[in-house]
Amino acid sequence: MIGTLYFLALLSSTVAWGPVDLWSEESVRNETGGGGGDRCTCDAFLPSSTFPIGDLVAVEQTVVEISHKLEREMGKLEDYEAKMTEYAEKIVKLTIEIEKMEKDPDAYNEDDFQNTKVEIKQVEALIAELQLSINGSTTVFESVRVEVTAVVATLNRLEKTYDKNLVLVTRREYVKVQLQLEECERRHQELFNPNIGSCAHTGISKLSQPIVSQLNAHLSTSYTFGGWGKDSKPLPDRESMYWYSGATTAGISSIRFYTNYKNLILRNAFQTTSLKSGWTGTGNNFIIRGNTLYYQINRPFSVAKLNFTTMLYESRVIPKASSSISYANSPNQNFDFAADESGLWVTYATVESGGRMVIAKINEASFGLEEEWQTSVYKPGVNNAFMICGVLYATRSIDVHIEEIFYMYDTKTKQETHISIRFERFREKYSNLDYNPTDQKLYMYNDGYYLSYHLWFNHTATTTVQPPHVVT
Repeated sequence: MIGTLYFLALLSSTVAWGPVDLWSEESVRNETGGGGGDRCTCDAFLPSSTFPIGDLVAVEQTVVEISHKLEREMGKLEDYEAKMTEYAEKIVKLTIEIEKMEKDPDAYNEDDFQNTKVEIKQVEALIAELQLSINGSTTVFESVRVEVTAVVATLNRLEKTYDKNLVLVTRREYVKVQLQLEECERRHQELFNPNIGSCAHTGISKLSQPIVSQLNAHLSTSYTFGGWGKDSKPLPDRESMYWYSGATTAGISSIRFYTNYKNLILRNAFQTTSLKSGWTGTGNNFIIRGNTLYYQINRPFSVAKLNFTTMLYESRVIPKASSSISYANSPNQNFDFAADESGLWVTYATVESGGRMVIAKINEASFGLEEEWQTSVYKPGVNNAFMICGVLYATRSIDVHIEEIFYMYDTKTKQETHISIRFERFREKYSNLDYNPTDQKLYMYNDGYYLSYHLWFNHTATTTVQPPHVVT
């Protein structure tokens, strides 16, 4: 494979000469001093920017190493499943035995009690050992994510600068590795993070490093406005679907849909829907929920939605919402839609509140507002915001690469808190940031790049780990 790529690289160098004059009076000369033995020679000049085959070889080697790491982790996950089943059986037996002792303590002697205590200690030790192994796998996944981010940056650079066909084979191998990583993380999440959909926590504790998927489907850094992500309440058989919308200005005119992550990476959309005239949107804080796009329009200034199943449009005017108060670095971000475990939300600012943000819960059936909450956070001082379990989180920039979640407002208790949770951006500015409750990730559209983040929470309740379900 490397030999083929090297040949293609040389061929690319040859055809890339362009209008270079290979013949000149100085280059044509008599090699024998005259007579019929004369022959002509020419000086050929290869271009200075030949294809960097070394970079591509390094990427391929990295991809192979990552793939081997993930195969090892998949093997560990199978071992974890077996151990969890074994430990669950031990716990069930111990529970039955302890219940018997509680009902009839006189039927047991001191040795019986001591043996049971020893068995409990042994199970506790086994569980602690398993937890260490789980933490080790999590560290490996984070390390692999960093390596994958570096690989995609190299591939994007090569793909933009040189013939894309030369990079295509390696990109396909990279896509396989990304899918391996997604599968590993999915199985890890199912086994050890059964809290998806749960709000038994007191909020975010930290974010992962930015996971840079790739440059947008338009293959252009000029498409700095837009958004991407997954449906927060997907229809059956569309749980793995991704969507993307990008533009050179702050607005929305079309949406592309991808059946899964692989097709998103390969830019192979199965559907592209253009918004009809009079219904194109402004701003970039749109989301998709229940196969429906929720977004902002300006004529009249209102919230709007498009159901992709029925292709019906609908809009609602929110009288107090300001059409002139936006986020710090993004124009026309007057309405910001969000979805979480408890439903659909929209935030905005009003003149009468002095530019401070208002949170409103949307009734999805009627597309009306159910309830509103007034916060004290000033919208022009906020970069973006999202909702998790009925709590608003607002962000701001610390420097060109560091973002901070600095404020939270709990709609259940009406309590607000100033916090400091910092995380990195890939590029300086972004136009869309949303939480998805189906995988507990944040999705960011960062100056034309797809970014996502894993979240960790301060859990207030432990969840009982169930034995894995065996499909027969």
